[in-house]
Amino acid sequence: MIQQRFPAAGDIEAPVLLEELGVEPDGGPLTVGDPRVVDFLAGFAGRLLTPGGVRRFPELASLGFFLRRAEITRTLDRLGGDGTGLRFPRGLVFHVPPANVDTIFVYSWALSALAGNRNVVRISPRAAGAAERALEALNEALAEAHPAVRRTQRMVTYGHDDAVTAALSAACDLRVIWGGDRSVTEVRRHPLAPRARDLTFPDRTSFAAISVSGWQQASEATRAEAALGFFNDAYWFDQAACASPRALFWLGEDDAALVARGEFFAHLRRAVDARRYVTEPAMAVQKRVAAYGAAADGLLRSIRLLGNEIAMLELVDAAALPMGWMGAGTFPQATVAGLDALAAVVGPKDQTCSYFGFGPGELDRLAHLLGGRGIDRVVPFGSALSFSAVWDGYDLLAELTRLTVLEPPAASRG
Repeated sequence: MIQQRFPAAGDIEAPVLLEELGVEPDGGPLTVGDPRVVDFLAGFAGRLLTPGGVRRFPELASLGFFLRRAEITRTLDRLGGDGTGLRFPRGLVFHVPPANVDTIFVYSWALSALAGNRNVVRISPRAAGAAERALEALNEALAEAHPAVRRTQRMVTYGHDDAVTAALSAACDLRVIWGGDRSVTEVRRHPLAPRARDLTFPDRTSFAAISVSGWQQASEATRAEAALGFFNDAYWFDQAACASPRALFWLGEDDAALVARGEFFAHLRRAVDARRYVTEPAMAVQKRVAAYGAAADGLLRSIRLLGNEIAMLELVDAAALPMGWMGAGTFPQATVAGLDALAAVVGPKDQTCSYFGFGPGELDRLAHLLGGRGIDRVVPFGSALSFSAVWDGYDLLAELTRLTVLEPPAASRG
């Protein structure tokens, strides 16, 4: 059986769920940018942005801003202005988001609903915190929504049930899989209909880069702001999100970089204290085990701890990073000579480069040095976790729609 989380209702079997989603909603099928969906998303965003909710779960503020009516309008305007043809919904979209990023399921679903699709979202049984508050707000907003929203949208929870996943996969027109390589492979075992396809978001990693000269030229206030932005990027979701920086590269001379590091981490320690972030004992143990393991593997020159919250790991080789997640607040770091040296260590699994102290020309040069072989996003500190309708190199709203090209008769082409 499947637990219905949104709209909140009793348990249901997969065939019944799919049958209900196949019924045409009041007012006709959804369209791209359907006002019924836009009104609902805007109302939902307002509920997320209440002071109490934002204080408890700061990540909900980013989600609320993303779904404001003005932002939705800008997203739709960009899609409608591509001039490639008429946009229509794909049909039924099945979303399989990860459990370690509480709000990604809402972004994935919201864009698909905005594209006019019917949706089924599987929410992990382990989801909690911000995910639960988001579900509460969704159900609260439903009271003021057009009935078409209730008819066409479902968020559900079920365990590792291959039969349910297989049924939803076979029925969908597009399957969106978030998570690691293993999750993608597991879900892909279940076949799709011949005309359906997958949109996958497998394992990705991200890093941060600081220009030593840019740091030296910055005021103390600007440095403190940068450290706070870096804190938000790294510590939300316990550094487990694909866009969270898991390594830090300093671009400049070694001696100057050494001074800048000390100043930066002093600012970061103050940001950690100001935000009252506390590392739980199990996380502190995880960080030490991971750090000492990397040292035993010959990857580190040194380990320095600033309490349980910050672990600075000096890399032997900038290109040889420890594998996998090491625990929140763990920062392997190295100094590299310049942009060419940074580009040399970037691989195809790298997703986001968050930065401080670089000018537009330098960022443009970095992008061209990479030439699309790694890094899909280059964003300033504080923006690494800000979701965008363009993600992992995909224009999501375009991917979630279908194009119909209208070609005029030969006589009217001039």
